[in-house]
Amino acid sequence: MQRWNSPERTPKDMRPCVATFGNFDGVHRGHQAILDRLTEEARERGVPTVAVTFDPHPVQVLHPERAPELIAPGELRDELLAEVGVDGVLVIPFTAEFAQTSAEDFVVQTFVDGLAATCLVVGADTKGFGAGYTGDVDLLRELGREHGMDVVVVDDVGDDERWSSSAVRRMLAEGDVAGAAGVLGRPHRVIGEVVHGEHRGRELGYPTANMSRDSLGLIPADGVYAGWLERRDLPAEDPDRRLPAAVSVGTNPTFDGHRRVMESYVLDRTDLDLYGEQVAVELVARIRPTLRFESVEQLVDAMGADVAACREVLGVPSP
Repeated sequence: MQRWNSPERTPKDMRPCVATFGNFDGVHRGHQAILDRLTEEARERGVPTVAVTFDPHPVQVLHPERAPELIAPGELRDELLAEVGVDGVLVIPFTAEFAQTSAEDFVVQTFVDGLAATCLVVGADTKGFGAGYTGDVDLLRELGREHGMDVVVVDDVGDDERWSSSAVRRMLAEGDVAGAAGVLGRPHRVIGEVVHGEHRGRELGYPTANMSRDSLGLIPADGVYAGWLERRDLPAEDPDRRLPAAVSVGTNPTFDGHRRVMESYVLDRTDLDLYGEQVAVELVARIRPTLRFESVEQLVDAMGADVAACREVLGVPSP
């Protein structure tokens, strides 16, 4: 997938295209419905697909006091867009100056002049873009007619609760990674480098891979989770690339810890040296909340039970 930062720098092989725009935080099933339609329209026209997004998130610039913690920032967002079939991502730097661009100028400069879009695909709830938050679907249709660009509007999708990034954030804050996966259409993912920690897990018989503090992906509520650890540095066909894991999030209260960490124990493996590797951790289900134990022996017993529970959730047989 190609990525660039200005409409004027759009690669020649991305023009013309079918385009869409939004923040795409999490690339959840609501986003995917729009992106699926994007792909359909592009296939019919024989052109590539382009998603236009912004960095940083507009709320971080306009209202930083209520800016959301992102589910899948930057590189992780782009990775998820590529996985659902987007050919190119135009990431527009969002600044206070850019926020003064009128909705009409944004559409013409980006989609007509920059991308030569033959079709623009948006959700039915698209509104509030451009200076003064004046942009909406009606304006897009009007500009589409004026500039010869089709505008396709995808109806809202969802069940009892609308599929949304805010719903995913709430679920992750509650530790409900299974519920979040239902909205995302896949397990929630955190990516980053494995770094050295306290090495306490190895001493207890459960060596863990600690995620670096600059990892990408919203960390869920403290607790123990069943999940998968993917070793990005290994080829896809390597049997050790994707491994079942018990994932702990918290401050290690049994040892009076204060720094919040995310660490993964690959089930039944004590032979792995993952330091310095790029990994992705996918969270499938919460096993239990973080607890403070009265003794190390109680903690070790609990960890054994956690591993057994993770095996059951992930369908991994005992060794």
